[in-house]
Amino acid sequence: MRIGFIDRWRERHGEAARPSPEEDQASMAELLSECELLRELADNAGLRLADDVPSLTALDQLLPTWRDTPDTAEWLSTDAGLYLGTVMFRTVPGTRWHLTSAGTPVIVLPDGRELDVTAFGRSWAVQGSPPLAAAYLEATDG
Repeated sequence: MRIGFIDRWRERHGEAARPSPEEDQASMAELLSECELLRELADNAGLRLADDVPSLTALDQLLPTWRDTPDTAEWLSTDAGLYLGTVMFRTVPGTRWHLTSAGTPVIVLPDGRELDVTAFGRSWAVQGSPPLAAAYLEATDG
């Protein structure tokens, strides 16, 4: 999986060095919430992302012009998943980030379920389904 800022961090600090979300959730959340390409896309569409559920709904309404450019779609899919995770982290008390042994960021919900939010983002960016807001509601039981 290509997650540029994590890849760059590892290049600077070595592959064995990984930020530990268990040790510093605030720093991990800040790093994963950047979603630069998604935020730029939203800004260009006149949409302000406020890291909340209405923002997910607004993203679901965007015309999927990114599907015309495979590289953009790939990066956007990661950003969309991380943004979905960011909204969960900021709105569902007890939610935390975790990096799998493969380096994939997942959200751990208070009940212990792990969600690969980047898989949701990939599906949304490529197929438009499930909508990000629906994925949030289903995962958090609404």
